[in-house]
Formats: sequence, C-alpha cells, structure tokens
Amino acid sequence: MKLPKLDDSERYVGLYVFDFGDHAGVGFTAEEVAELLESEKFRDGKAYKIHNARPDGTLELRGVPAHTFELETGMFFYSSDEQTAGADFKRLVNLAVRTATPCKAKVHLAKYSNDKFAVAVIFGDEYNDEMSKWLLDGEYRTQGAAEGGVDAAQRYYTDAPQVLNRHQLFAHVANVSRTGEELLACVKMAVQR
Repeated sequence: MKLPKLDDSERYVGLYVFDFGDHAGVGFTAEEVAELLESEKFRDGKAYKIHNARPDGTLELRGVPAHTFELETGMFFYSSDEQTAGADFKRLVNLAVRTATPCKAKVHLAKYSNDKFAVAVIFGDEYNDEMSKWLLDGEYRTQGAAEGGVDAAQRYYTDAPQVLNRHQLFAHVANVSRTGEELLACVKMAVQR
C-alpha cells in the first residue's frame, strides 16, 4: 500500500487509512470508514487506524477488522449501593461537561439488585482507546470493580438492569464526517483532509 507524503502528519492521528485495493486514502473518520465498509463496492476494503505520526510524515498504523465498526463496547463501574453509584454517575457526567468525550456515548446509572449498581458507558468499539485515554486523563476513579469490552456490553444488554438515570455524551468533533454522495465523490483522493 503506497501512501502519499503528508504535511503536518500529526493532525492525522486518530483518523484512518482506507485501502481500496488499487489505491489508498488517508484521513477518513471512523464514521466514514463504517459507511465505506457497509457499501457493496468497498466492503472488502481494509481500514488502518493512524496511531502515531512523525514529523517526517511516517505513520504508525494498526489494522482494524471491519466488524469493529459494527460493534458497541462499554466500560462498567460497579458498586454495592445506590448512593456511591449515583456519585460515580455524576462525576462522569461532570467530566464530560468539563472535557468533551472523543465520541458520542451513552451513560447509564443502572440497578441490578439492591446491592449491585453500575455506571455504564457505552460507545462504538472503534473508540475504545480514545475513551480509555479520556477517562484516564480526566482522572475518573471509582471504588468498586470495573470491566469493559464488547462482551461486557452484550452482557449488560442481556441482563437488562433497571436504568435509574441516563445521559447522552456528545463529542467535540474536529473532523466532520461526510456521508453518501459527498463521501463517494472523494474516494479517489489520496489525502482526505
């Protein structure tokens, strides 16, 4: 796969390279990659996330399986009482008010039983690294057990705990995703942004 030389390559970190087979494009958003992979024409394309970029334009890429763009993942923070879980929920929402999340996410305060509560953060699996970093940078901490991943999100939906409170988190969008005809008109471009 031949990639174009990039000026200001650091601004591409977090975006994607899409390998169409006969050419590649640099600078797609996760939403754009998902739409390309859903299309009949590009469903066999390969996606690579840009994890690091050097001043010389060299990119560090990590392959991302196509099914990743179809999955939800989550992080679940457990406690044994509603008061603690409620405080954890408030702290998480307040963190999102102070510092926007890297992607759209939903947060639930959920009750499994009288002695099991959870704060659930659910988002697209392609943003797992970014959400983990956001929580770490925001110094979000809880006292109970925690788990995360696609399987944990599936288990949460299967268990269907009672949702006591919910909040939608919205990302600060640096790169607006294109869709439909606008996106398809740009697939031959080597540099997308």
